[in-house]
Amino acid sequence: MVSVIIIGPGHPLRGGLATFNQRLAKEFIDSGHHCEIYSFSLQYPSLLFPGKTQYTKEPAPEKLKIHSVINSINPFNWIKIGNRIKKRKPDLVIVRFWLPFMGPALGTILRNLRKNKHTRIICIADNIIPHEKRIGDNRFTRYFLKSCDAFITMSAKVLDDLRKFEKNKPARLVEHPLYDNFGTIISKEEARKHLGLSITDKIVLFFGFIRPYKGLDLLLEGMAILKNATLNSKPLNLKLLIAGEYYENEKPYQEKIDQLGLRDKLIQRTDFIPDSEVKYYLSAADVVIQPYRNATQSGVTPLAYYFEKPMIVTNVGGLPSLVPHEKVGLVVEPEAKSLADGILKFYQLGEAHFIPHIREEKKKYSWKNMADAIFELSGNLNHQGNKHRKNHKV
Repeated sequence: MVSVIIIGPGHPLRGGLATFNQRLAKEFIDSGHHCEIYSFSLQYPSLLFPGKTQYTKEPAPEKLKIHSVINSINPFNWIKIGNRIKKRKPDLVIVRFWLPFMGPALGTILRNLRKNKHTRIICIADNIIPHEKRIGDNRFTRYFLKSCDAFITMSAKVLDDLRKFEKNKPARLVEHPLYDNFGTIISKEEARKHLGLSITDKIVLFFGFIRPYKGLDLLLEGMAILKNATLNSKPLNLKLLIAGEYYENEKPYQEKIDQLGLRDKLIQRTDFIPDSEVKYYLSAADVVIQPYRNATQSGVTPLAYYFEKPMIVTNVGGLPSLVPHEKVGLVVEPEAKSLADGILKFYQLGEAHFIPHIREEKKKYSWKNMADAIFELSGNLNHQGNKHRKNHKV
């Protein structure tokens, strides 16, 4: 049995990072290992948090111990938590890194805990170079990365970015596992009935937090191009379902919607979508669209895979490598016209065209693959450490 601690967001914090960490912990526990999560008592100061709340009302995951103890802005806390984990001497610490702001806190915790000369530290890096840059990013990132022994990335883009900072430390590229903890796939009819949506409309889903790099404004312009579109000489009856909370100023979007005359073409559900409702939104859609201006990887992609929904993604970052063109979905350029053409082409091909390819491709994205990669990296680190100690004695 291996003793594992995951450092990163967990319940009652909400969002994809918490969901990922909890599902990964379950994989370790189900495999007979001991795993706990060290999460945040304060993740972001309210001044820096763009959403309405950082917390979920969903129940805590069963059989999983989560310690909400890390304060991201208190250096005394970082030393305290680092020493606390150091004394516990876990075999393995897995730490999530997604934002340079977290570099000082997480880097200091890791520097302290590694003094036990036992624990191996593996970082799962969601981003190395952030989507929205700020002063101090490089310094904070370097400080954090120096405290890790090895890395896992979930896109080639992030791996390339990592090598700009850490050229020699072990690193593996592992596909983002599928989120399989949001319930079972349900019929489109049942999902739309639950959400109060028409069964006859063509529905394209934009899912997740709304941020500048995600290109919702480009998608709105693409929807305007399709206002009078037809399919087989009949009106397309297209609707865009926007499901997710604004993480920036909503006003410019609403002004653009009015300017483009799109109110009757949109279904806006722009509060945070709780875990218990996710299956309805994914199951209700014909296709999931990611009109991103830039991207590393996206948690929306494995979600679409799990619910067997075709995707339209832009040709940026790691998205195209995850969505084989004209098989799992369509790859388009991050421009309004290209997005509009992609939507129309999807409906011309039909949803059924993509489903067999999705079912075959999704087999690659398992939590066991992620856990096995982590243990393989850890085993290599232990081998290197033993070899180093042996050579040192000689």
